[in-house]
Amino acid sequence: MTQSLPAPVPAVGVVCLRGDAVLLIRRATPPMQGRWSLPGGRIEPGERVMDAALRELAEETGVVADLVGLIDVIDGIFPDSNRHYVLIDYAARWVSGEPVAGDDALEARFVPLTAIGDLIGWSETHQVISEAVRMIGVSKETH
Repeated sequence: MTQSLPAPVPAVGVVCLRGDAVLLIRRATPPMQGRWSLPGGRIEPGERVMDAALRELAEETGVVADLVGLIDVIDGIFPDSNRHYVLIDYAARWVSGEPVAGDDALEARFVPLTAIGDLIGWSETHQVISEAVRMIGVSKETH
C-alpha cells in the first residue's frame, strides 16, 4: 500500500467499438497527459455508474453509444501524478456521432484495432479493449 497517495477516486472508462475500430482520446490532463486512452472520468456525487460512463463519453467525444456490459474494475495507481482511481470499465457499441475532442481531451478519434499497439502504452487498457472485442465481437461495418 502506498501511504502518500490520496484516497481512491471512483471513475469510469468506456471501450466504444464501431466496426473494427475503438474510440480513443488523447488526454489533456494528468494522469497520462498527452497519451492516448479510453474516454472516461470521475463519477459525480449521486450519479449512477452507467450514467457517468455515457455522460463522460459524450462530454469527451460527442459520441453516443449503448453500453453492452461491465468489462472489469481496475486500480489506476499513478504515483507520478499523485492519483489513485478505481476504474470501472464498460464495453459499448457506437450508435451515432463523429468524435470531436471536448472536455479534457486534446483529440478524439476511432482507431483501427490493428493500430492501437503503437498508441496505447498501458497494458490494462489493451486488456480491457481485448475483452470488449470478445464481448461485442468485431464487424467490418462501414463508418
